[in-house]
Amino acid sequence: MIKVGILGYGNLGKGIECAITQNPDMELKAVFTRRNPESVAIRTEGVPVLGTEKLSEMTEEIDVLVLCGGSATDLPQQTPEYAKYFNVVDSFDTHAKIPEHFAAVDKAAKESGKTAVISVGWDPGMFSLNRLYANAILPEGRDYTFWGKGVSQGHSDAIRRVEGVKNGKQYTIPVEAALEAVRNGENPDLTTRQKHLRECFVVPKEGADLAKIEAEIKGMPNYFADYDTTVHFITEEELERDHSGIPHGGFVLRSGVTGMSKENKHLIEYRLKLDSNPEFTASVIAAYVRAACRMNKEGMTGCKTVFDIPPAYLCAQSGEELRKYFL
Repeated sequence: MIKVGILGYGNLGKGIECAITQNPDMELKAVFTRRNPESVAIRTEGVPVLGTEKLSEMTEEIDVLVLCGGSATDLPQQTPEYAKYFNVVDSFDTHAKIPEHFAAVDKAAKESGKTAVISVGWDPGMFSLNRLYANAILPEGRDYTFWGKGVSQGHSDAIRRVEGVKNGKQYTIPVEAALEAVRNGENPDLTTRQKHLRECFVVPKEGADLAKIEAEIKGMPNYFADYDTTVHFITEEELERDHSGIPHGGFVLRSGVTGMSKENKHLIEYRLKLDSNPEFTASVIAAYVRAACRMNKEGMTGCKTVFDIPPAYLCAQSGEELRKYFL
């Protein structure tokens, strides 16, 4: 039985709790939070909710600690620190900073003899694997990644920080014409604006300047300025009724050629369509919890990514069962 702890308990933490209960070889031992432990509502009977100061008392109780991270700055600090004491799995998803995060975590985990798996989820994660497989199979080709249609939690947070905004959600939507051009083997050069649309549903505060809010959202650098963005103003009731979920998904495609004269075209496409982004991400994390535990028992320490882990380590079934039913 793999004994698991969770640090952080937002939407992803709730998803991890659910995922662990759905894997019969795992047991949730404790949830740790920086908030008031009494404010955390978990569904698993008998699981204690503890403050982070109690983590040091649980090193012998937990095989793998899952780090959820409440903000983009949490995991770069938390993962190297807790890799000194636990095998860990995190969901760090700032692509450009993964190499430096890896280096920091690798140093801590190697010194402590622990196994740390970082950047687990669907992108980075499952999409990363599919990009790697496709490049290995079709070395002459081009990669394309489209996200959506789905809720971007980071962009939604950015909307809610705008003065005069009471609440809001943002959807990332692939441009259908761009997606079809890739599927047709046209290998287009696509700008940021040509690949995705952004659609915002905003609940304004009473008396707010709607034109000012819309202009500020559309002009926001790094979030909306480089995209065709639509802003809809709605009521809180409409937001709750029509936009309470957290769906997401996307596509990874590689268009490539083979043949002595490059005469044959091929397209690899991988798609995800998710009702709940955090619950699916949590399900991926649960599989890598299993891998982290197995690898540590076999003496493989340091930091790992999805590229370093054999697929068989993710599954509860034996190698014999995998060969019989899946190969």
